[in-house]
Amino acid sequence: MLAAAVWAAAVLGFSGVTLGGDASALARVKLQPFAGSLASVRARGPGGRPVPLVVSHGRLTPRTPLAPGERIAVSVVVRRPGWSSWALGAERRETLTVETPVATAVDRWVTVPRGGHAQVRFDMPVERTSVAGALVAGSTVTLPTRSVAGSLRLATAARPWETLGAPVRVTWFPPADRPVVLSSPGPDARTSPLAPIRLTFSEPLSHVLDGKKPALVPSVPGRWLQVDSHTLVFRPSGSGAPFDSSLTVRFPTPVVVAGANRAAAGLHLAIAPASFVRLQQLLAQEGYLPVDWVPAGRDVRTTMRSEVAAAVAPPAGRFFWRYPSTPHELQVLWKAGRPNEITRGAVMMFQDEHGLVVDGIAGPKVWRAVLADAVAGKHRVSGYSYVFVHRNVPQLLTLWHNGHVVLTSPGNTGVPAAPTALGTWPVFEHIPVGRMSGTNPDGTHYNDPGIRWISYFHGGEALHAFNRASFGTPQSLGCVELPLDAAAKVWPYTPIGTLVTIEN
Repeated sequence: MLAAAVWAAAVLGFSGVTLGGDASALARVKLQPFAGSLASVRARGPGGRPVPLVVSHGRLTPRTPLAPGERIAVSVVVRRPGWSSWALGAERRETLTVETPVATAVDRWVTVPRGGHAQVRFDMPVERTSVAGALVAGSTVTLPTRSVAGSLRLATAARPWETLGAPVRVTWFPPADRPVVLSSPGPDARTSPLAPIRLTFSEPLSHVLDGKKPALVPSVPGRWLQVDSHTLVFRPSGSGAPFDSSLTVRFPTPVVVAGANRAAAGLHLAIAPASFVRLQQLLAQEGYLPVDWVPAGRDVRTTMRSEVAAAVAPPAGRFFWRYPSTPHELQVLWKAGRPNEITRGAVMMFQDEHGLVVDGIAGPKVWRAVLADAVAGKHRVSGYSYVFVHRNVPQLLTLWHNGHVVLTSPGNTGVPAAPTALGTWPVFEHIPVGRMSGTNPDGTHYNDPGIRWISYFHGGEALHAFNRASFGTPQSLGCVELPLDAAAKVWPYTPIGTLVTIEN
C-alpha cells in the first residue's frame, strides 16, 4: 500500500500542464512526464476569429500574420493516459489570453549632434522596422537624416509572424541652448489658408509653454490640439486665414525655430493668394456673370476645405456664354483669367447684395462670402442685364437682359462742351429719386431736385429720367437722359454692378 501511495503521489506531482508566454512564439505549453498528450490547440482573435497555429516543441506560432497589440485567446486540451485518467479525469484544459508584443521607441524626440544621424532604440528586440520605405533589422535603428531637423514615420514588428504596427513619428533636432521647434509648414513657407500648422518641440510642452498656447497674428478661427507630449497642431476652421496674407505664430517664450536657426518669438508663414480665375469660376456658377463655367472633370466638393483648396489651385474647365444672343459689345469685354469690367461689375453686384463695401475688389470678406455661397449652393436668380448707348445721332439706349432686348429708347448724351465719356463702367449708385447739381459749361451752377430713376456709372454721369422736348441728340451735361417712362423701365434692370457701355 505504501508503494501504491508513492506511485499515486508521483503521478499527481508529474502530470501538470502549464500554458504561458514565450520569447519568440505566441505562447508555449509545457507537459510534465505524466501529463499525457496534446489533444487540441485552438486560438481565437478579436470577434472570435480563428487563428491557425503551428505546434513545435510546445511552442505555438501563428500560421497567419497577426498585428501588434492583438489580444488572442489560446486554449489547449491534454488527454491523460488511461492509467491516470480514472483518477484525474480523461482531459485537462488550459486557457490563456495573450497580447501580441508591441515594440515602443524609447525616445521619439532626439537631439542629434552636428554631422551625426538620429538613432532610435526600442524597448524590446525588434524583428524588422520600416523607415523611409526601407526595411531594417535590429533593436536600434539609424535614421537616414539628411537635414539638421526633421521627422520620419516608422513602423515595427517585434516578431517574425507579426505585421508592421501603426507608424509612429520620430523627430530629430539640432543641439541648441534653448528648446527647438520643428514646424510644418516650415518658416517663411507658403501654405494654404486651411492647412494645419504642426509644431513639434524638442522638450515636453509642459516645459516649453508652461500651459500656454501659441498665438496667431492676425487671429484665425480654429483650435489647438495636443497630439502628444511634444506636439501641438492648429486646425483652422471656417475659411481659415485670409488669402495672400502673412501669418505669425507667436510663442510664449523664445525658442529656436528649426530651419531659421535662430532664437525667435514667432514663426512667420505666407498664406497663398487666391486665384483670379477661380473667382471668375465661382461668380459664373453663382450667377453673377453672363458666362457659365463647367469643370473638365468632377466638380469641387461642396465643403469649405475643398473650396479653399480650389481657390488656391483652380480646377481645369471651360467658360461659355450663358445666352446665345449675347451682344458683341459685351462679348469683347470678357477675358478669362484676367481682370476686366465684366468681372469688376460682378464683384460690385456681389458686394452690394451681401452688404459689403462696394469697391469692386475681391478682398478677404468677398472671398469668405463667395466661398460660403459655393458651399451652401446659393445662386443668383435675377439674371444678367447690360446697357449700351450709341452716341451717333439718333442716339439710342438698348437694354439687354438674359439673352433678349427688353427696351430700345432714344436718349440724350452730353453736349460737345461736356461730352459723355466713351467706355464701359459698372453702376455704382442706384437711387429712385435724387438731387443733381453741378457746373454748366458757361460757369453757372445748376441744382435740379426730384430727378427720377438714377443709376450712376461714371463719376457724375448717370442714366436718369429728364423732361426734354425731344430725345436722340446731345443735350445733357454728360449724363444719359431718357424719357420718364423709358427710365422707369430701365431702372429695375440696372442694380449696382450692371455694366453701361457708351460707344460711338
